[in-house]
Amino acid sequence: MYNCGLILEGGGMRGLYTTGVLDFFQDKGIEFEACYGVSAGAANGCNFLSKQRKRNYHVNTDYIDDKSYASIRSLIKTGNFFGTEMCYYKIPNELNPFDFDTFRSYEGDFYAVVTDCETGQPMYLKITDLHRDIEKIRASCSLPLMAEIVYVDGHPCLDGGLSDSIPVRQSVKDGHHKNVVILTRDIDYRKKPNELLPFIKMKYSAYPMLVRAIEQRHVVYNRTLEYIRNQEKKGNVFVIRPSSPVKIGRLEKNKQKLKQLYRQGYKDAVAEYDRLREFLNRL
Repeated sequence: MYNCGLILEGGGMRGLYTTGVLDFFQDKGIEFEACYGVSAGAANGCNFLSKQRKRNYHVNTDYIDDKSYASIRSLIKTGNFFGTEMCYYKIPNELNPFDFDTFRSYEGDFYAVVTDCETGQPMYLKITDLHRDIEKIRASCSLPLMAEIVYVDGHPCLDGGLSDSIPVRQSVKDGHHKNVVILTRDIDYRKKPNELLPFIKMKYSAYPMLVRAIEQRHVVYNRTLEYIRNQEKKGNVFVIRPSSPVKIGRLEKNKQKLKQLYRQGYKDAVAEYDRLREFLNRL
């Protein structure tokens, strides 16, 4: 296990890229003493730490046409595009069983990032037992307008990416001065202002600090990218990012496109392996 943090960006279905990278890590037996997952990155982190190779790929593709898994019908009926019962209970407990015991045996620290709706600030929630902590993962994955607010220890929470999409600074703050970061956007990508802000302001008028966080998200995100680039140059951060622009959205349902993205992640990890090994061996 390397004395290093692993940072997993979200991005909805773009997370299949991260799945490909992490499956390569599993093939090479690469493990980290800390992992920080945001939204889809948190879901990826769960399957990486349970050592269930390709499980996240199958969960995201095998049920994609099931309306109880992901659909506008689910959104209208329940307030959640991704069905809560199906995604967080039926699949891991029955259809594609999650290895709770292996996950629980992980000797490092795993955090899921959520956004506190009242403060607009990120919360870094330690995850140790998925039976008990599954709602924390759901909160991290709850997109505004596409999911209900999830209450965690009395805090109303939504997607962690709204406040800290790439929590590398938190990892450094926690004492991990070297970090491996997996992004789901290519090197030229820069986030733009949210086009749905008028709707967000109406829906979340009771949470002005949340609205402010979403309004400033692109600024915070792009500054974090610059921080990462600077840390890359200093040799403190190793980044694996898509080698070409990712042309799918958060809610992509085309299985072939998702399969290609998974393969791109694995292929990019293979291409970066020698440099990554050199980085890790200097720790």
